[in-house]
Formats: sequence, structure tokens, C-alpha cells
Amino acid sequence: MDLPFHVASHLDSALRASASRLGLNGRGFQPELRVADPAHGDYQANGALAFAKREKQNPRAFAQQLVDALDASIQGQFEVTLAGPGFINFRIKADVLLGWLGRFDSEEHLRTGASSARSGQTWVVDYSSPNTAKQMHVGHLRSAVIGEALCRLLTLNGARVIRDNHLGDWGTQFGKIIYGYKRWADPAALAADPIEELERVYQLGHAATPADSAELDEARVELVKLQAGEAGNVALWKKFSEVSWGAFQEIYDRLGIKFDHVLGESFYNDKVDRVYRELAESGLAEISDGALVVFHSEHPRFKTQPFLVRKADGASNYAATDLATALYRAEHFHADGIAILTDFRQADHFEQLFLTVQKWFAARGYRQPELHHVSFGAVTGEDGKALKTRDGGTIKLKALLDEAVERAFALVTEKSPDLPEAERREIARTVGIGAVQYSDLSQNRSSNYVFSWDKMLALDGNTAPYLLYAVARVHSIFRKAGLDPTHPPLAGATPPETPQELALARRLVQFADAVQSATNQLRPHFLCLYLFELAGAYSAFYAADKVIVDDPAVRARRLLLCHRTLITLETGLHHLGLRTLERM
Repeated sequence: MDLPFHVASHLDSALRASASRLGLNGRGFQPELRVADPAHGDYQANGALAFAKREKQNPRAFAQQLVDALDASIQGQFEVTLAGPGFINFRIKADVLLGWLGRFDSEEHLRTGASSARSGQTWVVDYSSPNTAKQMHVGHLRSAVIGEALCRLLTLNGARVIRDNHLGDWGTQFGKIIYGYKRWADPAALAADPIEELERVYQLGHAATPADSAELDEARVELVKLQAGEAGNVALWKKFSEVSWGAFQEIYDRLGIKFDHVLGESFYNDKVDRVYRELAESGLAEISDGALVVFHSEHPRFKTQPFLVRKADGASNYAATDLATALYRAEHFHADGIAILTDFRQADHFEQLFLTVQKWFAARGYRQPELHHVSFGAVTGEDGKALKTRDGGTIKLKALLDEAVERAFALVTEKSPDLPEAERREIARTVGIGAVQYSDLSQNRSSNYVFSWDKMLALDGNTAPYLLYAVARVHSIFRKAGLDPTHPPLAGATPPETPQELALARRLVQFADAVQSATNQLRPHFLCLYLFELAGAYSAFYAADKVIVDDPAVRARRLLLCHRTLITLETGLHHLGLRTLERM
């Protein structure tokens, strides 16, 4: 029997079957499979200890019973040993490693192997979501980069993914933008840099309309005219939206992001009345001080903090449009899962939103998708404070990406001055943008992370330049040997033998585990760490074992390991959203 793509899942099923043979069905045995310390094996099952303790059995004796009841095919694929009080260790046999590497021989086949995990599921991923008439700044980076990586990982796992950019394109700020635009817009500036000019007039409009002022009343009148469909203000709103999207698209193109839908808050403007009606009919919402609210009194933090769905003046808010959005995604997209990416400061809002959605959908008999708020920490400077320009302003994302490319170009020029400038520019674009993306993705998203040019552009450590260089180095082996890396001569390859060959082959098989962990937990940094460790295993192999040797069988198996490392690194990086290079 061939070893399947997901080895840990294969062993989990085998141990559950073993427990069933022992008559333990329904007794709650959990194998608790994990990647093992390489000194002990490739995978380790720890579940025998907890189960035996609960059942008042000897853990090691119970673990031995599980091993004895394993299907014979498992014994043929793995060396199975016991350690300590009842840990079960599995080490894949060398000929089985060779068979696995033989089957998963391309990015396409790696995708096919991974696709069984979420086949048939539909996921909506809501990410980026900038505000119309404002430039994207460094604070928008994490949502865009993490969101795109999660889309690609879910797709790799077989899901149908719908990318939705929920723009902030409606609401009270538009009264101020229109107010400022009609008074201070500069036609020349609009022609030269429209998004910069729109942001300027919004700031002027905001500053000129303080609370309780006649000017604020005028801005509100402009908003009412817009909401009522007055032709002039609607035309301005459309112009603002078009100009903004053009600026956003320039950023998305550089990051390799393409959305399936751009359904901003305005799209749901005519859908909130249904939300109000159904919440009231279901007995979930009530009037409090003139506002429509939902109480979650069973929740310890929200007992006295109602979820405000409609303001006392009858205006809708984020809660209303977010509820309408959830319903639309469930009904129109038939979503099995919804992931919304925002920073950690909105955690309470989304917790209340999801509680409300679950109660509302249950009361009405609607399908219940998985709901995930994928939160993330802030990007800070090396002083631990918010990342700012030298004059204290917010760093624009376009400027940040420009600087990344220029710094990468200087690095490439220093390392490879003989390359033509056009090639150095192309390498710099890939390395610079990739460095920014990867620096973000390699962090645990729940934490703040420190933005450091020196660290993210370093050629050593867990960085994009290090991994991109690892890919280029494998390409160089095939190039120097005059071989096509897409169809290397691998006939006659024998099972891995040397310690470095075996370590690299075992690490390659664990790609499936890294992808599954990153996707199931919606945390791309698990895949980043795996790719960094794979590149390290390849470096150790390359330093110890010469690839182009006279013995045809040894040469074939080492070329096999080089090729599988190449496709695994490229597949992993592509599914994090990075482009790769053949030469650096």
C-alpha cells in the first residue's frame, strides 16, 4: 500500500482502527498524532497515556496492545517503537520514502494530494477592506498579505474560495468628503494624484466640521442628499469610488492579489431592513433608549454591553451591514466558512456579531457557516511604537513597497553587479515585495511584529531572501549540469541512505502536515517555519553529499531530492503569495 499524502492523518486512522479492534469504540480514545523529535521518529502518538490513565491501565502495556493490533500494512511502511511510559513512534522506511517522493513529483501533484482536506467546501475570505477616498497605509498591510495567503492555502486544501473586499465606501465620512470637495478640491491635483487630493479634502472637511457646529450640519445635509439618491452627490460618490479603486488596484497588483468581488458597505444599504425585521420577529432584538439592540446576557463580558444594530435616529451602522453581509454570504455564496481579517481591536465587535448571527440563523433555520475572526497584531517600529514616517505621519503602503524594492535593488547590485540592470530590477521587485510579505507572514499573526528592514532583507534566517536564494540555488544545480529542472533524469534512483539524505526526505514528506496546520488554524506562519526548516535540511544535505557524482543511482536519487525540494519550496512560497526566482 502506497503511503498517502497526509501521513499523520493516515496514522491517526490506523490507530483508531487499532483501538476499534480492541473494542474501544465510543470510549473516547484520541491518538494525538504529532511530528516527532527526529531522534525518535517521524511521527509520535501520545494518546495512549491519557486514555490509559483515565481507564486506570498501564500506559505502556496499553500502547503495546495498540501497536500489536495495527494493520500489517502499517508495519510494512513504518518502523514502530515504544518509548518512555507509552509514546508510540513511527519512522517511515527508506523505500517507502522513495515511493512517496516518486508520486508527489510536481506542484500539481502536491496540490492534488492536499486537496482532499476541504474538497467540496466554499469559503468566503473578507480581507484588505480599505476606506474609499483614503490611501492605503502600513496598517492595511497585514490584512491584505495574511488574507491572500489564507485564500491560497484554503484553495490548496481543496476549498472553493471567494475573495471579497468589503470596502468602507458608505457612511458619515462621505458627508465630510463631499463638503470638503465642493470647497477645496484642486483640479490640477486631482488630475496628477487623485487619491492624494481626495484624502487632503477629506482631512480639510473633517477639520472644518467639529461637533455641534453649523458646518457639521452642512456636511450631514450632503450625506442625506447622497443617501436620498441626489444625482450630483451620487456622481461624486461614484467618482470617489472609481479613483480609490484605481489606487488600490495598483497596490494589489504589486502584491499579486485579485479579488472575486468588491462588495462594500454600500452594497448592503438596501438589505438592512430585513435584518431589523427578522431580529425583531425572532425575539432577539429589542428597543432600548430608541435604538435597536441585541443583548447577550449569558456572555460574561457582554451582560451590560448590548450589540447596537440600529441607532436611535434610525441610521444603520457597522453591525447592521455586517449582519446583512453574513446573511448574503450564507444565502448567495452558500458559504461553509467565512473568515474576516481585521486587527485585534475589533475582537469584541466580531464576537458579538458572530453570537448574533448564530442565534439569528438558528431561529430562522438558516445554514450555519463556520465563522472566524482572523485577528492580527500591529506593525511597530523598532522602538515598539506605531510605525510612522520621520515627521510623524502615517506610512503609505505604496511608499513602503517602493522603498522595499529600492533597498532590494541596492542589495542585488552589491551581490551581483555583473547582471544586466533590467534583470537586477526584476529580481529586486520579487525580493523586495516578497520580503515585506514574508516578514509579516512568518510572525504569529496574533502578536505585534517589529518592522526591520535589515532583518527582512537578510540573506540568512527565516526571511524571504533566504528562501528565494534556496530556490535559486537548486535551479543553479540543474543549470550547471545542463539539465531541465522540470524533467530531470531520475530513472534508477535508489532509496535515501546517508543521514542528510534521509533527513531531507523525511522533511519533504512533512509538507502536508505544515499545510494542514497552517490552514486549519488559519496561521500561515506554520508553513513559513516549515519552509525555513526544509531549506536548512537541504543546505545540510548539499554541504554533505555531492549531487553530480559518477554513480548513476546515487546521482539520480540526489537529483530527485534536489527536484522535490525545489517543487516543495516553490509550492509553499506560491501558496503564501510570493513569487519565486530561478536566479539571484
